[in-house]
Amino acid sequence: MRIVVKLGTSTLTGGTKRLQKAVMVELARQIQELRRAGHQVILVTSGAIAAGREKMAGMESQTRTSSSANAADPRKKDENLIDKQVLAALGQVYLMSVWQSLFEIHNTLVAQMLLTRADLEHRERFLNARDTLLGLLASNVVPIINENDAVATAEIKVGDNDNLSARVALLANADLLIMLTDQPGLMTADPARDPSATLLRELDTIDASMHAIAGGSVSGLGTGGMATKLQAAQIARQSAIEVVIAGAKQVDVLLKLVAGGGDGTRVRPLASRLESRKRWLLSGPQSQGRIELDLGAVEAVRVNKKSLLARGIVRSDGEFERGDAVRMVDLNGQSIGIGLVRYNSSELSLIVGHHSKDIQARLGYSVGGVVIHRDELIVFG
Repeated sequence: MRIVVKLGTSTLTGGTKRLQKAVMVELARQIQELRRAGHQVILVTSGAIAAGREKMAGMESQTRTSSSANAADPRKKDENLIDKQVLAALGQVYLMSVWQSLFEIHNTLVAQMLLTRADLEHRERFLNARDTLLGLLASNVVPIINENDAVATAEIKVGDNDNLSARVALLANADLLIMLTDQPGLMTADPARDPSATLLRELDTIDASMHAIAGGSVSGLGTGGMATKLQAAQIARQSAIEVVIAGAKQVDVLLKLVAGGGDGTRVRPLASRLESRKRWLLSGPQSQGRIELDLGAVEAVRVNKKSLLARGIVRSDGEFERGDAVRMVDLNGQSIGIGLVRYNSSELSLIVGHHSKDIQARLGYSVGGVVIHRDELIVFG
């Protein structure tokens, strides 16, 4: 199973002014246990700005400058954009160094990916980010992702790490998105105002009534709240990704949730993964291009459920860009299926019929030996 785990600032700080190393140690341990069980885990972590305030406060207290009080308070919200970008740049280094040291205990490598909305909306950048992310997972590395707050402006920000985690789940073609928070999950009412409020343990739909009872950030430490978690859940479930919103303080919370237990709000996907992928590929825009396969490639794709390699392609027709949906046909011109190509038509014309190991030499670069990955194609019949 491929799992995206999103951790908010309030979870990492426990509502205090500092990163809580004990909390992070425990989460790293659980992630490692999931990996040992064969799961792939991607971590979306908030906390860079809060970490920056912590480091700045420590430095200011040592030098005893007049600005130390403002820097020390993680609930202070009067910084301008530049202030927050400075804090994010400072805090991101510290945050990653903590995660790196904790995973090194388990002899595990981590890698940082900083994303903005532009990276997820521009097709070429989306594909590059996806290839990097999947490459890290294939290399047994834990990707740690955050929004690039040090350079992001209103025009290019995702806005909050709840929505970022949903988009990362789409990027990674994940099975499960877990969003840990300081609340037990989505409640029937605001528990601070209604003591009789109970936990909504399972949602099959997200409607206006659900959004009406979702409030803002309770702790004041982060940018998200239950409302943004519902927004994220809507994004993920439409792509057949299950979502769980749960309290981070549960013992072995990640292990229990992945096993199907634990307390929290579980949001069911709208369709199966296969149905969702079929619907998207068949209903989405398709290029005029087509790729003709030899007999061996037809069998590999149709019977053996393999990816399409360049050496199995006889020729390509039409123009298409990387990431376009193109038709696959056999030697008689009969449609075999539809898939997303990883090379554009000009590039593909230079590698048709060649072995994957020759792509680098023929193009001067390579984005991998696969032309259409088995997870990104639908076979007819």
